[in-house]
Amino acid sequence: MAASTDPAPNAAERLIAFTIGGSYWLWLVGGLYMAGPVLGWVLAAMAARACYLAPALPEAERPGTLPIQLWAWLLGMGAMLGILLIAHGNFSLGAGQTIKSSVGWAKGWALLGLFPFAGYVLPIRLSVVARAVCRLGRQTLILMPLFLAAPFIHLPAILWVSPLKVLGGASDEFFAVVLYTIDPEVGVARWQFFAPWSPAAGMVAMIHFLIVREERAPGWRWTGYIASVLMAVLSQSRMALVALAIIIPITMVAGRLGKARTWFAFAPITLLVGWLLPQIAALGEQASSGFNGARASSSRVRATLGRIAVERWQHEAYWFGHGIVERGPHLVEYMPIGSHHSWFGLLYVKGLLGVISLGIPMIASLIGCVIAATRGRYGRLALSMVLTYWLYSFGENLEVLTYISWPALLVLGIGLRVQARPETADC
Repeated sequence: MAASTDPAPNAAERLIAFTIGGSYWLWLVGGLYMAGPVLGWVLAAMAARACYLAPALPEAERPGTLPIQLWAWLLGMGAMLGILLIAHGNFSLGAGQTIKSSVGWAKGWALLGLFPFAGYVLPIRLSVVARAVCRLGRQTLILMPLFLAAPFIHLPAILWVSPLKVLGGASDEFFAVVLYTIDPEVGVARWQFFAPWSPAAGMVAMIHFLIVREERAPGWRWTGYIASVLMAVLSQSRMALVALAIIIPITMVAGRLGKARTWFAFAPITLLVGWLLPQIAALGEQASSGFNGARASSSRVRATLGRIAVERWQHEAYWFGHGIVERGPHLVEYMPIGSHHSWFGLLYVKGLLGVISLGIPMIASLIGCVIAATRGRYGRLALSMVLTYWLYSFGENLEVLTYISWPALLVLGIGLRVQARPETADC
């Protein structure tokens, strides 16, 4: 439990805790898809106000200077809007479609810059975010018997689709209350909880697991751990299981890169890897085949969607993309071209400049967070968030899931701020 001497939550912390804690209620009424974007813009407005008023504040309360990686996110996501407008002009998509796509940008790509910005500028405590995630985990555990029993007592898989879908402009998946789905390949149930599909639930579970590590009370921490692991396992997301296995070890190693003994330890390991490289390559190929073979049809569809996206990008819209998402043919089950992969999706919709607009902040954040990780635990936390986004960029469209993955972006900003200014850890 948080110490009784902890200061009361400020306005930003209350908004964050309310939104995280209300995830299931918002999911039930179809409001979760809108809550994340609204929160992002409200927090960003609060952060911009704090920056504007900074000269009038005491020096200890002034927001710190934004690091280069956060500037990269803000400028990169701003460039996404410019690219979108040019692409719509190139293909004469009309004012109506341009307005709709601009709103989509505000609900997706824009948030990748706004949440880290708000986390860095506003006095948001990691302990508040971690506790809110743990409380959500408790709700998940309470609801778990219902989720698990639903397919066996023949409850409908989809309870309803919220009428609020008319406000969102996205597919029904974002507004449907789904208890479970049946994997068509193996005929067993999968769960997606409050996410739009099961792999997205795995991504949320991974983010929550990493955030829960910052909870100080063992009881709450283990509640969050158990709920996150159950979500990852029951979603049957291959990416989530890979993330759980590699991200924490990588951040631990990164945190020790500043120590000479780490480099001395790498020397014999590097030599050993060189000797065993053929065997390691064979094992890697076998693991990749097993990973893809776990859901062969899903892997085939993903690969085909990627090929279609790349071919049409090269021949039709090299620099600025097509501007909008289009559905693929029957061969890919009519799924959107470039979906299931942020980079292929960007190539198709926003062209090479779109890829650059995301690639620069991603690379800058990776480098900056590796450096921060060598300086302390908060840097390692920020690095774990960046690694999660890097990993999932090859299996999901990041901007589509920002409305539920935003805690990772917020914690990225908080972690960088606290690592740079330790005195703000409990402010």
